Amino acid sequence: MAEILKVENLTKNFAGLAAVKDVNFELQPRTITGLIGPNGAGKTTMLSIIGGSQPPTSGKILFAGRNISGLHSYHVARAGIVRTHQIPKPFRSLSVLDNVLVGLRFGRKHSGSAAGASAPPSPVESRTPMQILEWVGIAHLYRLHASSLSVGDLKRLELARALAARPSLLLCDEVCSGLTESETVAILNLLGEIKRAGTTILYVEHNLRAIMSVSQHVIVMNYGQKLAEGPPAEIQNHPAVIEAYIGKSAEA
Repeated sequence: MAEILKVENLTKNFAGLAAVKDVNFELQPRTITGLIGPNGAGKTTMLSIIGGSQPPTSGKILFAGRNISGLHSYHVARAGIVRTHQIPKPFRSLSVLDNVLVGLRFGRKHSGSAAGASAPPSPVESRTPMQILEWVGIAHLYRLHASSLSVGDLKRLELARALAARPSLLLCDEVCSGLTESETVAILNLLGEIKRAGTTILYVEHNLRAIMSVSQHVIVMNYGQKLAEGPPAEIQNHPAVIEAYIGKSAEA
């Protein structure tokens, strides 16, 4: 099966320092790939580059065979890649429903358009905004201003707004941070449903138990470079990964 995303020798420098250095990986369609690493490993920078909010210094990003390296975020979203943020960024003065309508308005064009023709179809292509809110579990809050939502409901709104943009690839940045255990389980179940419906997910998370439970493949970054990748069971027992996280060798 052809990859949906291919990252080739991706590098991002800030004032001469490499936040991401010569990283290569591929994402298979209809999967969840976890992206983990210690603080400062370059995970969020990687999402920013793929999502178009930061241009790469060098390297290439291929999405469904199309070179999207250096495109602005709104062009990337129109192509079919949408991102959620660790700290939700809704339009707080707008209602929950209007926030989702914004995602619908500025997201991917329908699959027959030039902008979205090369990307796989989105599983929410035919869903209405209210159906999307129902899917993520906050349809009953559709009239409320986003500013009145709890942290857990803001996370769900962040997902709903992203899904309304009809992504083929969803970039999730710590969507479970700040949630209770029951809220985390609910969000992980939702990510599984989104994947089974056909959307590919690249998922950054510090909660290793959460990310290992939902991912089919895991990529580990450290100091801006790819340290390891493989199935969750293999990564959890990888000596270099253990050392990066706890600061000593696996043997010790």
